[in-house]
Amino acid sequence: MPLKLENLAEVGGAFLKLGLTSFGGPVAHIGYFRKEFVDRRRWVDDAEFADMVALCQMLPGPASSQVVFCLGMRRAGLGGALLASLCFMLPSAAGMILFAYGIATLGHGGGAGWLHGLKLAAVSVVALAVWAMGGSLCPDWPRRLMGLATAAAALFFPGALCQVGAIAACGLVGSSAFRGTAPAPSDLRPGLGRRHVWAAASLIAFGGLLLFLPILARMTGSRPVAVFDGFYRAGSLVFGGGHVVLPLLRSALVPRGWIGDDAFLAGYGAAQAVPGPLFTFAAYLGTVIQGGTHAWAGGVLALFAIFLPAWLLVGGAYPFWYLFRGLGWAQGALRGANAAVVGLLLAALYRPVCTGAIRSPWDGVAAVAGIVLLGRLRAPPWLVVALMAAAGQWLLP
Repeated sequence: MPLKLENLAEVGGAFLKLGLTSFGGPVAHIGYFRKEFVDRRRWVDDAEFADMVALCQMLPGPASSQVVFCLGMRRAGLGGALLASLCFMLPSAAGMILFAYGIATLGHGGGAGWLHGLKLAAVSVVALAVWAMGGSLCPDWPRRLMGLATAAAALFFPGALCQVGAIAACGLVGSSAFRGTAPAPSDLRPGLGRRHVWAAASLIAFGGLLLFLPILARMTGSRPVAVFDGFYRAGSLVFGGGHVVLPLLRSALVPRGWIGDDAFLAGYGAAQAVPGPLFTFAAYLGTVIQGGTHAWAGGVLALFAIFLPAWLLVGGAYPFWYLFRGLGWAQGALRGANAAVVGLLLAALYRPVCTGAIRSPWDGVAAVAGIVLLGRLRAPPWLVVALMAAAGQWLLP
């Protein structure tokens, strides 16, 4: 698709709105994205959206933010991908930097009620996403059984290795079982091109930085380089989303004395209460580590370092992934992988989304009300989020 300024403006506006309203963590974000870009704007269909989710689940890094990068690239090229990522993370990053300066008081005291309401909103969003994607991507019993088996495996054997293994196994089965059952997407551009050269360069840059940044930090003794290396390494090695990055960041920062445990956990609590990607927790950490009047510069550095691996990986993998989608065996593999994605979302709906949010029968009633508002009455997500946040003040014991 040729790059147009109106495409960039559309991408920026759409993701800035989502950055302001997407509460509930990475699984909930997938639900918001599907509603916005599959149902409402029709940038992609359910199958291609699930392909993006499957790819990003198999790559290390923040899966929902990588889906943002894919959607932006699909709509407006590399410029659209970078703009989408920036607009999606900007609200939460700004909030975390302000919190680090001591202005915000998110995640403490009276904020517990509305934080509980935001978790209930996530239940409604994810439940609708699972229902809609299940109907579209698991239309027959073989794929439904694959999805249910994946959900059971994810619940009994939690961890990134199980998630990646389930997607790979279902993809392997699908490559023969579902091969050639539907026509190839008509908008695929065959053959290798300049974009694939840039994609290969991105993958090489990812590996090069992962290998040489620790050496550079040790040789120079520079604290900014060491900080950049710590955040880059955390973003490169984490599977499973924002919560999994917590131990990696703590081990990289707290033992060195750059930040205390109390300040670390206070920022992590605040990160639960802002919209957008949880990885913007890095903006808070970098700001605290830097200190002083220009502490925000440390926040920006840490934010760039932790997201850079995801951008390089998905920017490198997506053009090749997009190319292979047109092959018969690849289409079958994607159908199997898509069934696994539905299963993973189903497992996440139960744990941690429902188990972390529903504490009483009234919480369940509130979650069902959110489903009705979103699914039946077509209420805008931001309104449902606001109503649920307000209801949380009353529902929390």
